[in-house]
Amino acid sequence: MARISLDPPRTLLNRTLAALSRRRYGAVLDPLAAVGHNARVATTYCVLEAGVARWRALDPTHAALAVMAAAVDIGCSWCVDFGYWESEHGDVDPRLLHDVPAWRDSDVYTATQRRVLEYAQAMTATPPTVSDELAADLRADLGDAAFVELTALVAVENLRSRVNAALGLTSQGFGDRCAVPPAGALGAAGGHAAGGSGRLGE
Repeated sequence: MARISLDPPRTLLNRTLAALSRRRYGAVLDPLAAVGHNARVATTYCVLEAGVARWRALDPTHAALAVMAAAVDIGCSWCVDFGYWESEHGDVDPRLLHDVPAWRDSDVYTATQRRVLEYAQAMTATPPTVSDELAADLRADLGDAAFVELTALVAVENLRSRVNAALGLTSQGFGDRCAVPPAGALGAAGGHAAGGSGRLGE
């Protein structure tokens, strides 16, 4: 159960955002409804997500893996559910996302993809556990522009996932087609479940 009503005031802003969400996703995204109780927060979220959607330095697969790893570690089932659905409609191999909860034991990732996943988890840890060696290796792999984008994207996903998890938002039906293990089923894989992501206003 969500910890806040998903029926926010029917302001012009909320009606407009709800219409845009239905047009793009076929439903009003729960995170959008939840933050609709505060117009300034909702507006800031939408401006942020519109900016993030225009980032282009990072390979889309690396971006999807980083977002999913952060969402899984935080335990945002809404983000995992939506993130998998969103990436599945792009060019990301679903097998890569499916194995994120147990990526250390999977053989589907390249060395760079493994470092991206490790970095996302290290950034998401409290306190962060990023090492100089890992950062240097990723800078060599990705280049400085993409490395900065990766870092910012993991931070944005921490915002999304922590807000959604704290507000009690769970999978919204996108999970009907989601092959990522559900919340509570990950065991020792690192918490419970991308993507995601809680993207508002894209």
